[in-house]
This record gives sequence, structure tokens and C-alpha cells, in this order.
Amino acid sequence: MRRTAGLWLLIGLGAFVLLPWYATGGGFWSFGWLPTLFAGDAPAVLWMAAERPWLMLPLLGLFGATLSLGFLGHSVTLARGLVASGVLGLSALVFEGLTILGNGTRFGLFDGATQPGMGMGAFVTSAALLFILTTGISGLRRGRGDAFITGMVGAIIALVAVFVFYPMSFILIRAFELKDGAGFGLTEFLPRFFAPANWSVACLTGNGSCGVAVNSALLGLATATGTTLLGLAFALIFTRTNFRAKKLLRVLTILPIITPPFVIGLVLILLLGRQGTFTVFFADLLNIEKTRWLYGFWGVWLAQMLSFTPIAFLVLIGVVEGVSPSMEEASQTLDANRWQTFRHISLPLMRPGLANAFLLGFIESVADFGNPLVLGGNFNVLSTEIYFSIVGTVADPAKAAILSVILLSLTLTAFIAQRTWLGKKNYATVTGKADSGRHAALNPALRWTCYLVAIPWAAFTLLLYVLIVFGSFVKLWGYDHTFTLEHYKRAFGIVVRNGVHFTGAAWDSYMTTLTIAGIAAPLTAAVGLATAYLLVRQKFFGKDAFEFSTMLSFAIPGTVIGVAYVMAFNFPPIELTATGLILVIVFIFRNMPVGVRGGIAAMSQLDKSLDEASITLGANSATTLRRVILPLMGPAILAALTYSFVRAITSVSAVIFLVSARYNMATSFIVGRVENGEYGIAIAYSAVLIVTMLLAILTLQLIIGRRRLRRADRVETA
Repeated sequence: MRRTAGLWLLIGLGAFVLLPWYATGGGFWSFGWLPTLFAGDAPAVLWMAAERPWLMLPLLGLFGATLSLGFLGHSVTLARGLVASGVLGLSALVFEGLTILGNGTRFGLFDGATQPGMGMGAFVTSAALLFILTTGISGLRRGRGDAFITGMVGAIIALVAVFVFYPMSFILIRAFELKDGAGFGLTEFLPRFFAPANWSVACLTGNGSCGVAVNSALLGLATATGTTLLGLAFALIFTRTNFRAKKLLRVLTILPIITPPFVIGLVLILLLGRQGTFTVFFADLLNIEKTRWLYGFWGVWLAQMLSFTPIAFLVLIGVVEGVSPSMEEASQTLDANRWQTFRHISLPLMRPGLANAFLLGFIESVADFGNPLVLGGNFNVLSTEIYFSIVGTVADPAKAAILSVILLSLTLTAFIAQRTWLGKKNYATVTGKADSGRHAALNPALRWTCYLVAIPWAAFTLLLYVLIVFGSFVKLWGYDHTFTLEHYKRAFGIVVRNGVHFTGAAWDSYMTTLTIAGIAAPLTAAVGLATAYLLVRQKFFGKDAFEFSTMLSFAIPGTVIGVAYVMAFNFPPIELTATGLILVIVFIFRNMPVGVRGGIAAMSQLDKSLDEASITLGANSATTLRRVILPLMGPAILAALTYSFVRAITSVSAVIFLVSARYNMATSFIVGRVENGEYGIAIAYSAVLIVTMLLAILTLQLIIGRRRLRRADRVETA
């Protein structure tokens, strides 16, 4: 404890004395601040001595840690001193950051004082104070007395607090705002929260339309159920059958998740809309009237099924693969047939994966923005209502905030239901013992049910993507099918003349998108899987609240997150707008829950005896995590990396307000082309992104490899 705290104390003092305290103009990593280090980009110690004495406040925490290390010998007394020092320093830093802004002060304090946004010096100093605090907590025997565990918990709590709760507070506080800005209270909130427009169930009784909250809940339940069942069917085909076209099927299962926004909706409209190809064909063939059935609940549900089934599959394949064959063999030895073995042994052991896949499907559905916007028609849901409350002709931020609270209440309900269904049972099947044989084959009825469900769905998916490629090579999809390469030339043109020149309009956004996604993906996976490790393997106070807090960013519509980030990070103490960093951060905390849920599902099957054996042999928690747990979590790591990478490329609602001229994203470019009626370029760009992401996913799979738990991958089909 003393050595760890001393190291963080030196880091904090070094940042306070040597690093620029405030944000630098060209960015920290350009090192353009070095020539002006003792002028405009000065460290805190110089600002404190010159014109900003309030910077002495964070120094109090470092000074307290110095006194504790120098004069407190007893371990418990020292730990308490470190905790007090960390709390004092962090509280002082937060206080002066939120009180003194770039254009004035709050709370009537420090009259006339101003300061820009915090920079690397402030960040490193606050990190040092945080880890001094967590080191002291470990010294008090919390977190099993492991500084690595308490430090990880503290870091994740701090990150979620700063990049989820802090920006969302700017939105949610508006829910309690009274009319004309007269203050805050419940007199406006409660009537608007419980309004019939939100909670009406008239559609269930045949007397009208349901409220937007009921619509979202019904759609979420239908989508979560459908995607979980489809994902399970695909996972069983991959792990329990000898289906010959597994590689092709694997590609088809991940294609929807790598599709840019609005493309699936556009293809469905051209196929199944009132004037769609299939609609016209069957109307003429069967002499029936063409309808607009696609624009409403069923159309949105179909699009969401196409979009979100891959998420369920990515979560479930590792769980299905991890079920112990020895238990299945024991069941068959006791004269159970294959169906009984699957129903009573295999399926219950898959419960963590099923519950997490269902929860993710529900949250994805209620927070989805693109599909309801394109196909919703008169079927209104929370995400679109929030969007129009913010950017509509009559902006109503208070209404948007209230609808966001309703959406969060739906998510909380789903979370509690999932925890209740799982209970406190043990689902561990990977124990570290000797090889346990091969998986039991599916009984013929179940195998053919999986085939009949999954293969037609895969074929329908393949048809959609063939049409996407087709649409990128014709002049005007649906009207003029003359072959052309003009869309690709305009988007990705290259001229070789006195060197290579990238003349296409899409190159800038394409390269920026790949860079941002490449940085965000591993960070997202790391934060998500680290959180999963803490939730499954560690016990600490407030763990349930901690778990739910990690899901909040996933449950909130991307549009709301984008607006919240603009409102929170457009001024001190944290100024990030118009930078690439804000895009990386929003992707990390928007997509982190997939890594969390996938990691929980996979780690629930790893017996704790593996950790205990490693610690018994002298390894600490960090070594155990790196050398024992992570090698057994290949599918979860692949799922987190894959999903975070492609969502960073395909996300639109969360970044539409955050892009800038310097950092323009692919989805923003595509939306702009669609708004201008340039559908050919938009589809061509989407096709290029699909190929790019497919290659990236296959590369990730080759690098990470496959988790080998059994002596053979093939299963019997007889």
C-alpha cells in the first residue's frame, strides 16, 4: 500500500508541476505546448503563483497524502489518511472546476475569476488523487485488500460519473423545470410523466392508439424475444451440428450489424413498401390490394429483427459453446434422450446468455432511432418523440427529458426482471479440470427446427444485401437500372498524376471514421470486460447499482446522448466539442454495455476455482485476469471488439450533433447525401463500409482465435 500510494503521489506532483493544467490549442499529443510551457500552457504551480490561487485547492489532497506517508506508520491509520487525502483533493478539484467557468463563476464565489477547460495536467492529477483514494480503501481491507481491484472499481465509477451521469444531468434536470424557467418542482413533472399520451393502452382494447411508452415496451418485448430465439438457433447450428455452410452462415449473421443507418429500412421499402417489388408482384398475382403494412409496428419490428439478431448471436455463441459436455454425457448415461438432455441440462446452463441477449435486445429496441424514423409511420415510440422534442419546429427540452426518464424506467424494469429470473444460481461449467469430451448432438426435431428458422432468415438477409450491392451500381435504384460506376468515382475517386491524389468526396470522412473506430474499439472492449470481471468475480458495496449504471448509456437514445454531450462539454471544466476525443468517448460509453453483458455471460461459466488456484500459486489479481480469465474469454472479447468497432462506424444518432468540419464521420456524410437526394453515393458508400467492416471482423477473428475447451469441435448428427 505504501509503495503504490507513493508512486501515485509522485505522478500527481509531477503533473501539477510539469504538465499544462489547461487544455492546449493543438492538442496535448501534438506537443505544440512545449515552447509555451512556462507561458500560456503553464502547469498548475505557475498559474497558482500568478493569477489563479484557487488551484492550491487540489494541492491540499497531495499535501495530505505526503503527510500521511511521512508520519503515519500503522497500516490502518495510513489507509484512513490516504482515503481522507484523496477525498479532499478530488472534492476540491471538482468544486473549483464547477464553480469557475470560462465566462464567469457560480454560487457567488470567486467574483471576476475565469478559467478555460481542464487539460492533461488536471486529468493526471485527478487520476493520481483517485488512485491514492482507492489504495487507501484497499488498505482498509475493502475489495479483499487488493489495490488492483479497488483501483479498477474506482476508475470505472469515475469514468461513468463523468461521461454518463454528468452530461445526462444537463438533460434530466430539465424534466423538473417549471414553465418560464421559474424554478424546479414536481407540479409539471408528474402530470406530464403519467399523461395518457405516454401510457395509454387503447391499442390493446381496440379503442385507439397506445401511448409512446407502451408502444416502445411492446416493440422491445417482441424484438427481444425474436432476436434471442433466432440468435439461439444460429448458435446451436454453429456449435451442435455439422452444417456444411457454416462460414457463409456466419457472414450472413453479422452482415446486418455492419450495415450503415437507414439502408435496411430503404431496402425494405423498395421490396415491401406500397410500391415495392414484392408488394406489386404478389398484389398482381393474387389480385389483392396493395397496403402500407410495412409502415408501423410490423415494419419496425422486421427491421429491428434484421439489425439486432447478430447481437444476440454474438452473446449466445460463446455461452452455448461453454456448456460442459460431461454434464450432457451424464444425462444420457442416465437414460435421458437428446431432447430431455437439451431441455433439462443444456438449456438451463445457457440461462445467463439467454437473459443477457434478451436484455440487450430489449434495450437496443427501445433506444433504436433510425428504424422507427424510417418505417414508423404513425407508430410513435419514445426515441423518435425525444428527437422531435429536441429538433422539432417547437422545441420542448422538458418533454424530451421526461420521455428520457420514462425510457430509463423501462430499462430499469427489464434489468430487474432479468436479475430476478437468473436469481443466485451457479452456472459455471468451465472448471479447469481435465478434458470433458464432445457436445451432445441435437435431436432431429430440434435440429431441423433450427434449420427451418435460421436458414430462410439467412437467405432473406442475403437477398437484401445483394440488392444493396446492386443499388450501388445502377443510376437510380428503383427507377433507372442502367449500370454505372459513377457513384463510386464520385465518392472514392483516385487520380494518379504527379503522385496519388484521393479526389473522392468520401475519403476524408472514411479515413476519420476508421481512425476514430480503431481507437475506440479496444478501449470499449477493455472497459466493458473489466466491468464484467468486477461484477462476476468481486463483491463490493453497491454492486447492483454499479451494474445498472453501466447500462444507462446503452438505454438512452443516441440523440439524447449527443445533445447532452454538447450541453455538458461545450464549456469548462471539460471542453471537448469539435474534437476527435469527444467522438471516441461517446463511442466508448455508448457501446460499453455490450462488452459488459457478453463478458458477464461468458465469465458466469468460468468456475471461481480457476481464480483461486491462480492466487494460491502466488499470482495477484492482475496476473490472474491476464493469464487465466482472458484466454478463456475469446468469444466475449471478439463480441466486444466487433460490436464496438462496427457501431463506431455505423452510429448516427449519437454523433450527428458532435461531428465537425475536421472530424466528419461516415454516417453523417451518408445522411447528408440522402438529404440531398444523392441515393447512389449513399448506397455506394454504405457498400464500401460493409466490405471494410467485414474484412475488419474477419481479421479480428483470426487474431483472437477461437477458444478451445474440448478435444474436438465436431459433433455427432446421428
